[in-house]
Amino acid sequence: MLYSLVAARRGNGKRTPNKGTANMMPDVLQALLEKHQAWFLKKNGGARLNLSLADLQGCDFSKSQMTSAKLSGANLSRAILTGAILCEADLFAVNLDRSDLSGADLTRADLRGAYLRGAKLTGARLRGADLRSGAMLTSRDDGTVVEKDVDLVDADLEKAILAKANAGGANLTGANLRDADCSNARFVGATLQGAILERADLSRSNMRRVNLKGANLKGANLRNVNLAHADVEGADFQDADLEGAVLDGVDLRTANLQGAKIVRSSDDLPDELSSALKSHYRWMETDGKEGARAELAGADLNHIDLRDVNLSGANLKGANLAGARLDKAMLVMSDLSGVNLNEAVLDGATLDGVNLSHANLNGAKLRNALLGAVPLRGPDGKPTGRTWPVNLAAATLCDADLSGATLRDANLTDADFSRAILRSAILVGAKTDATIFSDADTTGAAIPEAAK
Repeated sequence: MLYSLVAARRGNGKRTPNKGTANMMPDVLQALLEKHQAWFLKKNGGARLNLSLADLQGCDFSKSQMTSAKLSGANLSRAILTGAILCEADLFAVNLDRSDLSGADLTRADLRGAYLRGAKLTGARLRGADLRSGAMLTSRDDGTVVEKDVDLVDADLEKAILAKANAGGANLTGANLRDADCSNARFVGATLQGAILERADLSRSNMRRVNLKGANLKGANLRNVNLAHADVEGADFQDADLEGAVLDGVDLRTANLQGAKIVRSSDDLPDELSSALKSHYRWMETDGKEGARAELAGADLNHIDLRDVNLSGANLKGANLAGARLDKAMLVMSDLSGVNLNEAVLDGATLDGVNLSHANLNGAKLRNALLGAVPLRGPDGKPTGRTWPVNLAAATLCDADLSGATLRDANLTDADFSRAILRSAILVGAKTDATIFSDADTTGAAIPEAAK
């Protein structure tokens, strides 16, 4: 049995379990709680509650006033602590296995090394609580120190308040944090594998190196969160807000980012891709005298911020640009065939002569984008009289917004514009053989007669 606590307390010497508090009668326990209440109110005869190392399995402390109580190392498994006030309580290494702490106030409580597996903390307040691992001395005489992580496996923390809590290294595997307030919290190195964080507020929290494998973060607020080097394999970020999030070293390829608000800086890309982009920029600036054309076929550039950049002539065949920001970007004569631009933003972009055949542009925004034909010139630099139109053959643009876009002379053969918004778009001269416009909004659009 553990009899001495955190290593920082070693100077106090060894302590034997308080046998007088083990399996105590309810009337004795009630008397101690009343004395603590008097102590808390600074009344005569009061005494601070000290139940360190006590065996309190299944005891009922519901709505009890236990602010600053000493409960370190106590066994409170299956105890009822609903609505209890445990502000700044010493709960170091306490056993709260399957206990009920619904609505309890644990503000600034010391829960280092606590065991909370399967505990119910629905609506509990843990603002500023310390949930880090804790170092303890064992009952052996060799001075062995054991490092214990906080165990919150399968704990129910729905609507709990963990703002500014420190849960670094804590094990929250499978925990329910739906609608919880975890803003400004610290989860560095914590395990949240399979956890439910739906609609949780994690804004400005530090989640470096956190394990979020298979976690549900639908609709979560992750604004300005630090997710550097986090493992998000199979995580669901649908409709989550990740604006301003730090994503250094994060592999998002297997995560669900549908509807998520997320923009990655090009600086967050692997060195190889970042160098290729910088080399291409130089290639464009010097008319090909320096740098090199970007060869980014199949590259993962999802949710990348490439606003206002010039990627004309780049090879992006089959690349993943889902959710990317390409507002006002220059992509003249680029190869984007088979590319994934699902829900990407290309408002005001110039895509003259681009190859977008078989591309996925579902839900993309191309408002006022230019997808016209490029006049061809001969070796002598003189116009040949021929043009190179945009190729959208077999591309899917379902639910895309092309309001005010120009697709003059574009090849739209077998393209699908189902439910797309084409208000005031210009499709004069476009090739529309087998093009689908089911339920598309073509108000004010200039569309070939054959397509109407």
